[in-house]
Amino acid sequence: MASGKNRLYLKYPASWWGNMWREALPSGNGTVGASVFGAVKDESVIINHADLWHGGQKDSLPDVSDSLQETRKLMNERKYAEASWHLTNALKDKGYNTRLASRLPLAELMLNMPCGSAFKQYKRSLNMETGEVSVTWNDDGTVYERNLFVSRTNDCIVYEIHGSGDSVEGLLRLGFRKSENPNMAVKCKELEDTASSVAEDQYLFFAARNDDGTDYGAVLRLRPLGGAIRPLDGGLQFSGSSKVTALVKVFVKGERERDWNRLRNELAAIDQPYEQLLEAHVRLHGRLFHSASLELGADNCDRERSNEELLLDAYDGEAPTALIEKLWSFGRYLFISGTAPKSNPFGMYGLWAGDYRLVWCHNMANENVQMMYWHAPVGGLAELMPALVRYYDSMMDDFRECARKLYGCRGIYIPAGSTPGIGVPNQIVPVIMNWTGAAGWLARHYYEYYLFTGDREFLILKVLPFMREVALFYEDFLELGEDGFYKYYPSVSPENTPVNFMPPSGEPLAHPMPTTINATMDIAILKELLTHLIEGTLIAGDESGDVEKWERMLRRIPPYQINEDGAVREWMHPDFDDRYDHRHLSHIYPIFPGQEVTREEKPGLFQAFDTAVRKRLIGAQSGWSLAHMSAIYSRLGDGGSALDCLDILARSCLLNNLFTLHNDWRNMGICMNRKDAPIQLDASMGVINAVQEMLLFVSPRIVKLLPAVPAKWKRGKAEGLRYTNGRLSLSWDSETGMFEAVIQAERETDIVVRLPEWLERYQLSGSDAEWSKAQTGHNGYAVRLKPGGTLHIRSEALIGTSI
Repeated sequence: MASGKNRLYLKYPASWWGNMWREALPSGNGTVGASVFGAVKDESVIINHADLWHGGQKDSLPDVSDSLQETRKLMNERKYAEASWHLTNALKDKGYNTRLASRLPLAELMLNMPCGSAFKQYKRSLNMETGEVSVTWNDDGTVYERNLFVSRTNDCIVYEIHGSGDSVEGLLRLGFRKSENPNMAVKCKELEDTASSVAEDQYLFFAARNDDGTDYGAVLRLRPLGGAIRPLDGGLQFSGSSKVTALVKVFVKGERERDWNRLRNELAAIDQPYEQLLEAHVRLHGRLFHSASLELGADNCDRERSNEELLLDAYDGEAPTALIEKLWSFGRYLFISGTAPKSNPFGMYGLWAGDYRLVWCHNMANENVQMMYWHAPVGGLAELMPALVRYYDSMMDDFRECARKLYGCRGIYIPAGSTPGIGVPNQIVPVIMNWTGAAGWLARHYYEYYLFTGDREFLILKVLPFMREVALFYEDFLELGEDGFYKYYPSVSPENTPVNFMPPSGEPLAHPMPTTINATMDIAILKELLTHLIEGTLIAGDESGDVEKWERMLRRIPPYQINEDGAVREWMHPDFDDRYDHRHLSHIYPIFPGQEVTREEKPGLFQAFDTAVRKRLIGAQSGWSLAHMSAIYSRLGDGGSALDCLDILARSCLLNNLFTLHNDWRNMGICMNRKDAPIQLDASMGVINAVQEMLLFVSPRIVKLLPAVPAKWKRGKAEGLRYTNGRLSLSWDSETGMFEAVIQAERETDIVVRLPEWLERYQLSGSDAEWSKAQTGHNGYAVRLKPGGTLHIRSEALIGTSI
């Protein structure tokens, strides 16, 4: 039985009219996803597959590299608005028209069950420890229960239906997922016309043809316990059974007759009962889910309350601590259920997209992709990060072509948006086309994977080659100014426009003029990339001589600038004035997600970044930017403001199934207004990271314990969190002064450990460990650990007790 903090309870079925899939409960095994609506009479389960995409178009990229010098000439003449569109218009003039693909629902499993009387005691739930979705209700004294999970061991959906009476009955169908959007339903007619469904014996077969000429589909096998089943109206009717179990396997990029036969044989070989199938699955799922655990002192009664009740409390102003705990657990659950090392990276909709051509369902690398992976290393889920590397490595030829044909540079340029196999430009607008920082930002994730795993082979074969390609682009792209520093242009701070280039009429244009010189984020990414590349090359023992070149490049990077408000400038060129009314916080990169600037090492500059953050306007934010801002406040040591951001997110951008939205659709003034409020699960991933940032700061050189714990979290416990060379656990009670930490090393470790500021009387002990007072800062220790070594830190109240 899952603990309350790892279980979601809901008193209502999915009920967002016209888009009920948005409030479904999700299950998945990293490749196949299932979304359970939870209706009593006419139930729907939408099935998705990570490799099923539709509607993409990849044009041949024309060579417009001569436009770079023309763009720069216009910028040198201060004709910024004209320069902004130069590259974009050059592509448009060539008739270039690449379009990204969209996730495609694979099938819909439909169940009809008779209702004897009006339902009572309805509940649906998600057990995050097992991945099992349950729906229960009482019908005139008979309690019915339906349970579903997506098996990792058998790679199939397992769906069981039973009741407390003598038998259950119903009708199961497997078919094409019809759009709930009338306009989209018309556009999907051609696709729907390729679909076919067949009922035969105890099997249902479904397939449709994708636009690449291949088939996709599913096969269902129905196993009754007693009673009878028979084909009826294209489905399978069951009656007289004490319980029935449906097993569903899916295929993509196949041929229907061949794959139907293959999957039928695979399903026929599965004879274990539901409980055994679940047990085998949980062994794999549970290892990932329990790789880390967290308690923040929530009341156990709150942990057992329904989502609806918790959200009502959050809407009143403060999210209950139990809700924050569940959001952390739910985000991790989504991540491990929605991606796998050899699958696609986690996407905006995970594996639970319920409609066609959904907005922003591609992989967007100017914030969103990165946010979805920030939490993974510290949260003990680094083993799922290779999906990200695998995805971008698969399109390196596209990225090299982009660098050559767009900018006349060697190396790689990665467009912000991409989908599998389409790594060429697609969003042909200045705010995207003129931003060259995606590859450098993604390189951070490559390098972090190495730092947290110590995988030297991965460093040499994957990380360094990728970072070298990024550096090669910079080497050709950057221009040396008269002052001896690099002039980085065109340069974009996603997705903001300097305030002096905003329309004077106040028109609500999204990106009026984003193209600038020396955006702070671009400079920060460049600096980080070269620093990591030098460090990684030396670790690998490479003596090619490139290190000197990269060190020379580092010396040519201009210093950050501070404006008249005392805030770090978003654009380091004097022609561009700061605009605070925006959701992106790109220029805070050196604080977060980067680790270049810390309070201990650069206090003056750190304060300027702090000022820049606090100048941002709350009404301009979105769901994901609130999660981002929460992490930044954590890095600033302000746990109260970090938690405030999550409180605002909980009452503006959260559905009752805890899916996060881009914005509030209710016009309540605490974030952006947009009527459709698209699902964006990047915020779910961002919440995981924000919570972890309050508890732990990790870099290769420093570990801070409880750097930004909100006063509200008076006590708590975290286990299984990671630092670069090992794992650690924490527990605390600020009211009694209790604190305990255990730091374990898996590799040779040489770091500074900083203890909480409020901790006064404590003792350090350990094995294969050395420590001494750090030269700077209160409660700091220089720590050395041998592989297998352990450092124990206990407050006075715990001295003499065992761990």
